[in-house]
Amino acid sequence: MATMASLNARDDFVVSAERLRATIVAALTASGATDADAAEQADILVEGDLRDHHSHGVRRLSVLVGRLRNGLIASGVEPVLTWLTDAVLMVDGRRGFGPVVARTTIDALVDRAETTGVALGAISNSNHVGMLAPYVERIAARGQIGIGLTTSEALVHPWGSAKAMLGTNPIGVAIPTPGDPLVLDMSTASVSMGKILDHVASGRPIPPGWAVDETGASTTDPAAAARGAISPFGGPKGYALGITLEALVAVLTSTAFGTGVRGTLDVDHVATKGDVFVAVSLERLGLDGVLSRLESYLDDVRASSSGPDSPVSVPGDRARLTRELRMAGGIPLHRQVWEEAVALAGGSARGRADPQGGTA
Repeated sequence: MATMASLNARDDFVVSAERLRATIVAALTASGATDADAAEQADILVEGDLRDHHSHGVRRLSVLVGRLRNGLIASGVEPVLTWLTDAVLMVDGRRGFGPVVARTTIDALVDRAETTGVALGAISNSNHVGMLAPYVERIAARGQIGIGLTTSEALVHPWGSAKAMLGTNPIGVAIPTPGDPLVLDMSTASVSMGKILDHVASGRPIPPGWAVDETGASTTDPAAAARGAISPFGGPKGYALGITLEALVAVLTSTAFGTGVRGTLDVDHVATKGDVFVAVSLERLGLDGVLSRLESYLDDVRASSSGPDSPVSVPGDRARLTRELRMAGGIPLHRQVWEEAVALAGGSARGRADPQGGTA
């Protein structure tokens, strides 16, 4: 099974979303996943590639397959949902697929928030959820504010340190409007490890500020960065936000902190990270009338551009546009990523890819 570091750096192969999804489903079911679980996990990976977040797309498939084969992901299990209070839900994922557990949790939260106004779910013993936008968008589609937080392996160094001590710890927020929601999905790290490993494979230097080497010195050498640690975005402020989110999630879910987090990047350890989702019913709180004003405000922000060469967008716009274009024209993938996915599904992509670019 290829590692992320072995990926070809050229985005020279284009595949349709439908074909990519079918390939992922085939690979997962061949490794023991139920049809339903494979489909739900595939949807999340395809969304990552559709939105140009390839670090959370099909390149994650080999790890998921390895975890399935090693018994670290349980397919076909139902998570255990326990309401501690009217508005606080504790979830034991029973080692299930992250997207399956997250979706089950979210559906329970939005239903409960219609009565309580706010509902919080704390998930443990579950696998990697992938990018957060699709989950908070699911909440926003019900007219509610959605918030998502998760922890990951320690890849990011504290400010002033060279040692990876905290996760990339992303945050997702979706606020509905009468049109498209405002959607934030961002990591508290300067970059994903997947992007650094892309540069390792291609031999390209990384930009200054992305990472430090093992001595703590800023580096543009991707191999040194991979041995060192990713830098927090925004210097000390990003570090402060990242460690605060780490503490918040780990406390609410009673899961591991920092270097104790395992299981989202490897095929050897039970997942020890946590996830937190929050649903806020604006209708129950009597605040849904504000949403039309929010939409007008966002349109004003978009219209504030100083000229055609400097367009202004709001969080969620770029991902929606990229998704629309790729649904119509296909998803560009590294050739080796695609070939590995097809091989995991029991087929072969060789002969399909033209050196100048191809489509499947």
